[in-house]
Amino acid sequence: MAQVELIMPKMGESIIEATILKWVKNVGDTIELDETILEIATDKVDSEIPSPVAGTLAKILFQENDVVEVGKVIAIIATEGESVDTVPTPSVVEAPASNGNGQKEVPATTAVSSPAPQPTTSMASSSSGAGKFYSPLVKNIAKQENISLVELDALTGTGKDGRFTKKDMLAFVSNRQSKGGSVHQAATSNKQSTKSAPPTPNGTHAVSGSGNVEIVEMDRMRKMIADHMVMSKHTSPHVTSFIEVDVTGIVNWRNSVKGEFQQKYGQKITFTPIFMEAVTKAIRDFPMVNVSVDGNKIIVKKDINIGMATALPSGNLIVPVIKNADTMNMLGLTKSVNDLAGRARSNKLKPDEIQGGTFTLTNVGTFGNVMGTPIINQPQVAILAVGAIRKKPAVIETEHGDLIGIRQMMFMSLSYDHRVVDGFLGGSFLRRIGDYLEAFDTKQSI
Repeated sequence: MAQVELIMPKMGESIIEATILKWVKNVGDTIELDETILEIATDKVDSEIPSPVAGTLAKILFQENDVVEVGKVIAIIATEGESVDTVPTPSVVEAPASNGNGQKEVPATTAVSSPAPQPTTSMASSSSGAGKFYSPLVKNIAKQENISLVELDALTGTGKDGRFTKKDMLAFVSNRQSKGGSVHQAATSNKQSTKSAPPTPNGTHAVSGSGNVEIVEMDRMRKMIADHMVMSKHTSPHVTSFIEVDVTGIVNWRNSVKGEFQQKYGQKITFTPIFMEAVTKAIRDFPMVNVSVDGNKIIVKKDINIGMATALPSGNLIVPVIKNADTMNMLGLTKSVNDLAGRARSNKLKPDEIQGGTFTLTNVGTFGNVMGTPIINQPQVAILAVGAIRKKPAVIETEHGDLIGIRQMMFMSLSYDHRVVDGFLGGSFLRRIGDYLEAFDTKQSI
């Protein structure tokens, strides 16, 4: 007889914690191998966690909505007929942090013959003198903004038990920069705003007394998107450049091959893989666009991993990533685009499939927009937006002189981080993408 510790798994390179959304199984329930035990959420994606063994759920150490660090034991599974106490385990009121001493990554599951270990003490590096816990992300922002722990201790957050969250941190930084107020003023403002906002149950709508205003609670994904967008604008000085591209040849080629392409490969060919191919070629020519910033250092990425912004049925946005896109041909790009887009809309993406992007492409043309000024997907330094393709009169240069003709035209815009991408680099890179699109080989076979 044995017990198996269920560990909060590492869901990706940059993931340090996850939120328990739902326990699918209760204490005392029988569990089959690979059967889903619980659902978790990271700041990247929601995931189902399967059981590593067959047995009975003996203990639940954390409850729904608890934020748990990667590597912590979240449940105990009894195997081989071991007796189980069916009294539910009380929730952990204060989830302690790891000791932060650089321990090696803990395996997803570990077989043990002893009861679950006692929780470890909170790590000193993430706790203040007042005993408050701050996440690594909050501490990192504080370090960048030269905010001391003494200042943080004076603030009350909107998280559980007054915990200071990333959202609170960004609001505090914004308030301090815009008003130049004292820490006490900012803290007082933060406390008042926290108290003045009446709690609204998740998933419910609150309507004002007059009936003319509806207050809608953001869902978890919308909150993360909002935080990420604010953080990006705070981090990167955005500059956007525009060009107009003649894509008549591409439109005609796609129209002529899309039927045969789908019949031959079982795939619908869209404009997205064509745009991606041009982007990867331009990145090879201008590798300093394929970078990230770490303090005063520029990290040049050797892999070209293209993220594609995908709208979900809920109205939210997710960015699946095509890894090593520069090594794929048109068929490979088409398959990857269709597969990731389809699974994104059905919430079946794996955490690793939305990480590691080095450049992002967003198609605002799908909404009928002719152009846009996208926000950079941190920690990247540039993002390309392609607009709607429309027929327009245009000047056509021929050996017999200039003519006016009907052409398929499209605007493209590139937003870039002016800390490391100046106008010459950003403008030249964008123009090179346009050149590759206009020089597209319309005689290529499929």
